[in-house]
Amino acid sequence: MIIIMKSGATEEQIGGVTEKLKKHGFGIHLSKGVERTVIGAIGDKSAIELETLAMLPGVSEIVPIRKPYKLVSREFKQEDSVVKLNDKVSVGAKLPICVMAGPCSVESREQMIEIARAVKSSGANALRGGAFKPRTSPYSFQGLGEEGLKILAEARKETGLPVVTEVVDPRDVPLIVKYADVLQIGARNMQNFVLLREVGKTGKPVLLKRGPASTVEELLMSAEYILSEGNRNVMLCERGIRTIENYTRNTLDLSAVPVIKKLSHLPVVVDPSHGTGRWDLVTSMALAAVAAGCDGLIIEVHSHPDEALSDGPQSLKPDTFAELMSKLKLVAQAVSR
Repeated sequence: MIIIMKSGATEEQIGGVTEKLKKHGFGIHLSKGVERTVIGAIGDKSAIELETLAMLPGVSEIVPIRKPYKLVSREFKQEDSVVKLNDKVSVGAKLPICVMAGPCSVESREQMIEIARAVKSSGANALRGGAFKPRTSPYSFQGLGEEGLKILAEARKETGLPVVTEVVDPRDVPLIVKYADVLQIGARNMQNFVLLREVGKTGKPVLLKRGPASTVEELLMSAEYILSEGNRNVMLCERGIRTIENYTRNTLDLSAVPVIKKLSHLPVVVDPSHGTGRWDLVTSMALAAVAAGCDGLIIEVHSHPDEALSDGPQSLKPDTFAELMSKLKLVAQAVSR
């Protein structure tokens, strides 16, 4: 349930309500908006008389949250959330579209620095690159590990771009936190609940990708795991789902963007690279995603996609990425972003 405090409720009144809830075993999540303060109370409602709670000073009303996901719901927080990647880059709440770009995998220092410079010059806001790569085949390139993280950190130092990289194992979380600005949870790990709890404890921004056969509600429930550990810095990523169509790698579900926006306050990012698996479709789907209302894009870019160790067919070359960024400005302007 959520306890909506009266406009102008004092810190003492808010503290009085939270203390009473804690005494009855409730987990407390506080959300202070522009117009109201909301106290999210997670626990057994039968443990306390709601009429008594409603009589406490400063309480306006008590509203049950009917959705199975609580903290990510619009009922808990009406205003769009903003996630800060660093001091200069933020995602969400009608801010300019945030574009995260870079190769699927960190392959070498030279490759990463070259691409980082290229996407930075074209206007990208963040740098993506995988140091740990979960692959369908155990014989495929699995990433450079910590050496890849060090290369990403060097690229960040040179360009100023915050780094987005995937974490695949709960045991690797402390290591990756040392180097990365944003922790990406890949589609295969969307329901790895142990991993979700671990990244939730870090407080670091998290980019949570939708699983290839997952519903929107399942995505929101996975995000709930992260928020329940106290981490509100979560972005949801639509990256395509499995359907009967096999011309594209996945079917990019752009309807998920307004659906998630209706149900949740969290920012929405779209991945047209994995969503299509074809570089020649990335630009059109990226433009459509912005028109659909997304807050950000994550796009794979590689200087030599024909030589890429992973996902070359869906990677844009730097010059094509630059063309995309020019077109994005026009669409973003048309939808007031």
